[in-house]
Amino acid sequence: MTWKKQLAILAKPYYWVNIFLAISYLISKKTTFVCTRIFHHDNGEEEDTCDLDSREAEILFFLLIVVMIRSRKTGSVTMINYLSSSFLYTKVANMILWAYADFRYGLGFLLVCVLVGLILPEPSYKGPEHITYFRTSQVFEEELVRDKRTSWLICFYTVWNPTCVNFAPIFAELSAEYNTDHLKFGKIDIGRHPDVAQKYGINDSSFSRQLPTVILFQQGKEVDRRPCVDAKGKLQKFFFSSDNVRATFGLNQLYKQAVERLPVAPVTSESKKSK
Repeated sequence: MTWKKQLAILAKPYYWVNIFLAISYLISKKTTFVCTRIFHHDNGEEEDTCDLDSREAEILFFLLIVVMIRSRKTGSVTMINYLSSSFLYTKVANMILWAYADFRYGLGFLLVCVLVGLILPEPSYKGPEHITYFRTSQVFEEELVRDKRTSWLICFYTVWNPTCVNFAPIFAELSAEYNTDHLKFGKIDIGRHPDVAQKYGINDSSFSRQLPTVILFQQGKEVDRRPCVDAKGKLQKFFFSSDNVRATFGLNQLYKQAVERLPVAPVTSESKKSK
């Protein structure tokens, strides 16, 4: 995603309102006019009122560590992904900070966050897509083998996983760019179909590092997947960016074969290197 696109998305109210909430306490502390009125001591002491004390600094430092760890685990590769994955933690930290200053402030901040969540839900992708959403596992299995000339790129996801949510617009854009009669894109919610997750060895728990999992099927059989395991059985981390998915699954080569209606040759490491 280009910076121009990211800035256009960032201009939407959901993002700038949540950014304001994420830094609201710090702004209030560092803005003298606001600070002297909100954090005014009853005994009249103004000294150090607008400075962060040790406990506040500890909370902010802990927040920074949590955001960095969670962003790394969720595979945030763009500014928008990074912000989306950090909003929850920054708002929780701000609620604690406001409550630390005054319980009434913390409660008020919580009510504002709930109201914002109801009025401004996170924007969803509304661009073109050519994705088949499989509602039953039976239809999914039948479609994979119905026409063996067709390659399927399938995204196994859950609706509650943040990495799956971040990857959704990327997968949709790729489907709009590469979909043909013999190269198709599909998605199946393994939260609703745990039997499919079990069959393909995908852990769908809250702590899973296999969400999403993207598998390429050719002639009805699995050819490649990400994330995958190495020779020692260790799961290899994969960043689900548009460029990474294109290169890993050889989408340019698959698209060319599909358009020319050539027999689909399985994608191998050698063919990827020659592309």
